[in-house]
Amino acid sequence: MIQPGFFDLQDRLHKIDKNGDPLAKINETVNWEMFRPALEKARDKGRQSTVGPKGYDVILLFKILILQSLYNLSDDATEFQILDRHSFGRFLGLHISQKVPDATTIWRFREDLVKAGIVEELFATFDAHLRDNGFMAMKGQIVDASIVSVPKQRNSREENARIKEGDIPENWSENKRRRKDADARWTKKNGKSYYGYKNHISVDVKHKLIRSYAVTDAALHDSNVFEQLLADNTSKDVWADSAYRSADRLERLGQDGFREHIQRKGSRNRPLTPREQEGNRTRSKVRSRIEHVFGVQAQRAGNVLLRTIGIARARAKIGLRNLVYNIDRMGMLLAASR
Repeated sequence: MIQPGFFDLQDRLHKIDKNGDPLAKINETVNWEMFRPALEKARDKGRQSTVGPKGYDVILLFKILILQSLYNLSDDATEFQILDRHSFGRFLGLHISQKVPDATTIWRFREDLVKAGIVEELFATFDAHLRDNGFMAMKGQIVDASIVSVPKQRNSREENARIKEGDIPENWSENKRRRKDADARWTKKNGKSYYGYKNHISVDVKHKLIRSYAVTDAALHDSNVFEQLLADNTSKDVWADSAYRSADRLERLGQDGFREHIQRKGSRNRPLTPREQEGNRTRSKVRSRIEHVFGVQAQRAGNVLLRTIGIARARAKIGLRNLVYNIDRMGMLLAASR
């Protein structure tokens, strides 16, 4: 049997760094202690009693959720990968001899975040950190939405009709209620049907960072959350696709001092003029930057389903996904500036 040498682990980690470990760059970028006040609130709400040990440190558990979102892992897969991968252990500050939180502990901590409703606070904390470190929201903002699919529900037409009215069928057992997502909805995009939620985001043009977001069911029209997505920015320019265009919205944007760059949409009776088509092409060059954000998120998620039940958990998972994107993006921007 081969006995490992004293410096074998350090040699292996050195080789990992030489090949470019993104987790090491993230650790260099982020002061994780900024998240502790909010995370401790979630722990206090999640504890049934103050008696006994507090368990794992909240920063450790939060960083595990960051890993989980970054690599789109289930709770069981997250536990295994922490045990298996040296880079994960180093990112978490876990020595090879230390105990690793199991899948149940990871699930319970995420549930604490859901119940405390603090994911948006964590997102806002990091956005303030971005601004304090020179990443101000600049050159205007782009608004758009992406569908996040969840497992399809095998309900009868009558059950679906009841659910849409906000009425859960009384003949469902407690176990069935826990397994059914009564908050997700169907929608159509480009002739294809989707079931799940929407991630509505506003991205600043300069840095391609997510500055605000909202999570709704998939059936809600994108334009319903447009105004609440508008974030502080050094520029009053706003880009969006034609789904957001209406006479009322253009009037409100003008009254609030915004300069709209919303795509024009032709119709059968009124096709776009050549000038309008050229204007759309010009606006698309800027608006396409938000597609890069969704592309990165889809690439990381592998276009798999979001396996949560209910909109509260979906908001937490999607919110963490948006936060992780910003953390990773900041690391890339800092690396590019060196």
